[in-house]
Amino acid sequence: MPTERITFPGHDGSTLAARLDLPDGPVLATALFAHCFTCGKDIQAARRIAGRLAGMGIAVLRFDFTGLGHSGGEFANTSFSSNVQDLIAAAEWLRARNMAPDVLIGHSLGGSAVLKSAPEIEGVKAVVTLGAPFDPGHVTHNFSGALSEIRQKGSADVMLAGRPFTISREFVENVCAEQLAPAISSLRAALLVMHAPRDDTVGIANASDIFLAAKHPKSFVTLDDADHLISRATDAEYAADVIAAWLTRYVDLTSPAKADGPPEGIVRVSEADPDGFLQDVQSGPENHIYADEPKEFGGTNRGLSPYGLLSAGLGACTSMTIRMYARRKGWPLDHVTVDVSHDKVHVRDAQTNQSNRIDAFVRTIALEGQLDDEQRQRLMEIADKCPVHQTLEHGARIETQTRDDERA
Repeated sequence: MPTERITFPGHDGSTLAARLDLPDGPVLATALFAHCFTCGKDIQAARRIAGRLAGMGIAVLRFDFTGLGHSGGEFANTSFSSNVQDLIAAAEWLRARNMAPDVLIGHSLGGSAVLKSAPEIEGVKAVVTLGAPFDPGHVTHNFSGALSEIRQKGSADVMLAGRPFTISREFVENVCAEQLAPAISSLRAALLVMHAPRDDTVGIANASDIFLAAKHPKSFVTLDDADHLISRATDAEYAADVIAAWLTRYVDLTSPAKADGPPEGIVRVSEADPDGFLQDVQSGPENHIYADEPKEFGGTNRGLSPYGLLSAGLGACTSMTIRMYARRKGWPLDHVTVDVSHDKVHVRDAQTNQSNRIDAFVRTIALEGQLDDEQRQRLMEIADKCPVHQTLEHGARIETQTRDDERA
C-alpha cells in the first residue's frame, strides 16, 4: 500500500501532518479519517482501517489535529470547533488535488467532528462514526477531576492516556456548548453508525441518539465486544470490511475496465480537452496521469505542467536512487524529500561560452534519520548518480516520426 506523507495548513495556519494511504490500483473513492480525542493519525485503529480500505480501492487521508502528533500549533489553544475547521481544511486540500472526499470516517470525538463538519463539506456521500459521542461535551469525563481548577484558573494540566495535556476553559466551554442534533438532521449523506455495546468510554446510548437524530438512509452495525479504541486487529479489519461493503450502496467502487492503452515501455500523450491544454498521459497499460497548464496560461490546472513533469522525474529518480543505495547499505534513512525548481538562466550565469539561455534545475534534498556526516555526504554524492540527472546533464537525442493512425 503506497503511503504519502503530506502537510497542509490547518484552521489557524499551523502545519498539519498527514498520511495519504493510496490503493495499488485506481482510486475508486476517497475517505477522510478523523481520530479520537488526544489520539493521532497513527493510532492502530486508524492505520488498520485505512490500510484495509486502501486495499479495496479507497484512498484514505488521516491527519493529526492541531497541536497533536506531528502537527504544529498548541493543543491548549484548540477546541472542538477548531477540529471541525481542521477537517474542512483537510477536505479542501483533497479537493485541490482532485480527490474531494466521498466519505467521512470519525472515531470517538473524531466521529462527532465529522458529523458536525459533513454539512459544510460539498460532495460527501457517506458518513461513518465509530464509538462516537452524541454530546461532544462527554469528552470532559476524561478530566472531570480537573474541571473545577480549569474553570477557576482558566486552564489545568491533566494526564490523558499517560501523556500531559493543557486543557483550557475555552475548550471546555466550546465542547460543552456544541449540539450535534441539528447537523445530524441536516446530513445530505448516508450514515453508518458503528458502536460496541460494551464500550465503557462512550456508552451505547450515544449510538442510539445519533441514529435517531439522522434521516434515512442510515444504518447501525454493532462492533460486538470491541474496546473503545478498536485496538484488536480483527475488530479494525471487520469495521473496514463492513464500511467498504456498506459504501457500495452509495459510492461507485467498481473498478473501471482497462482501456486499450499503450504497450509496456511506451508513454502515450493524447489530448483530453482540445479547447484547453489538458493532456491524458498513459505509461503502459496500468499507469495514468494528467498534464495541463496553470489557469493563467489558458489551462485548467488539473495536472502538472510539462516542465513540472520534467522536474518531478528528476526529483522522483533522485529520491529512488538515494533510497536504493541506503537500503543496500542498511543505513538508518527514515525519509527522503527532494524539492526541484526550474528556470531559464543566461549561459554566462552557468559559466559557459554559449550566447543563448539554458535550463537550470535547482535540487534541494532533505534526508531524515540517524545518519552520520559521512553517510549524509555519501548519499548526496549518490544523488548525482540518478539516471535522470545523468540524462539532463549529458543531453539526449530526440527522433520524431509519424505514426499512421487508422482513425485519421
